[in-house]
Amino acid sequence: MRTVLTLMVVALLALSAVADWRQFRGNDTTSSDSSCVLPDKWSAEGENIAWKVELPGRGPSSPIVVGDKVIVTTASGADSEQLHVLCYSTAEGKLLWQRNFWATGRTFCHSQSTPAAPSPVSDGKHVYAFFGSNDLACLDLDGNLLWYRGLGYEHPKAGNDVGMASSPLVIDETVIVQIENQGDSFAAGINAANGQTRWFLPREEKANWASPIAITSSDKHVALLQNSGGITAVEPKSGEILWEMGGGASTISSAVAASGKAYIASQGLTMLDLQNPAVQPEIKWEVSKLNPSSMSPILHNQKVYIINGAGVLTCADAATGEIEWPLRLKGPFWASPVIAGSKLYAANFSGTVFVVDLSGKKGKIVEQIEMGENLQATPALDGNAMYLKGEHHLWKIAGKK
Repeated sequence: MRTVLTLMVVALLALSAVADWRQFRGNDTTSSDSSCVLPDKWSAEGENIAWKVELPGRGPSSPIVVGDKVIVTTASGADSEQLHVLCYSTAEGKLLWQRNFWATGRTFCHSQSTPAAPSPVSDGKHVYAFFGSNDLACLDLDGNLLWYRGLGYEHPKAGNDVGMASSPLVIDETVIVQIENQGDSFAAGINAANGQTRWFLPREEKANWASPIAITSSDKHVALLQNSGGITAVEPKSGEILWEMGGGASTISSAVAASGKAYIASQGLTMLDLQNPAVQPEIKWEVSKLNPSSMSPILHNQKVYIINGAGVLTCADAATGEIEWPLRLKGPFWASPVIAGSKLYAANFSGTVFVVDLSGKKGKIVEQIEMGENLQATPALDGNAMYLKGEHHLWKIAGKK
């Protein structure tokens, strides 16, 4: 009986960990959760809104969820020089803690953005908040500052005229950042425990906003860095370059990977076979019509979904790249959609959330919900709830229990 109870506790803890949404586009970056059940309909001010909070400052960064905490970043001030990390209770939206920092690097960016464009990331015990000023803060889950790196102060020429936005990746006790721009351009691996630099990799001096992703096999972790030149695979702790693939890739849309396959916004969309991520991969297919534009591709039930620059949602077979159906939405889109259960939720910049039913032979719009403010952040899913961050507010959307 004791053994059975122990196994049950371990299983429950595992399920709890999986339910977290610890980085941009979720733990596995697929932007989907088959077990999540959300309401088809809600209103910005009432129906199926568990809570709503007003945010100090603004920023396109996405929320993350760790246990019973939802964490967001924003920036405020005349020059967006004040950086904020905020933690709310998932149950009631109560502000649990807020930490404020002064930016040490460049904060100039496009009027639609702020230095709070990169999304924070967590390893389940800590929060690593990265900003477009190239400031990187490590906090514990109670908001205590453990270390801080002013990478913008260390590299004052690192930045571009519309703002940095690449989100960090934490893997093998290393926080990986891509700081790629027309000036001091590099990628770096930062020791997650103490903030010291493990490795430093000079990069091409061109603007890039795509985020690194992790490729995991049974015995190997690899980080993929993407920019206009193509893909570079590095060993997370050492920064050793394992392989490189040219041909170019998007500087905005980030890659997605699952089951030993990676989908890169290159030549439209390109699928790579990465069963052994340490070895130069084989290109399985390229489809020029699957161009994800500014959002990132998402994976769900052996399908890959993109939204192009014209606002058309397209579903394709993930194994072959064969297009199955298109569905016209209304853009522009900056946030990547998420899939909960059999529904896709796509938020456009002007504040409309399209709810698309994927259960039939073709996607069908079942609701269009107006949130009343601009939406740039990719939502987070956790349990049977969605956390939607707008220009001024954070909502928890969930059906009645």
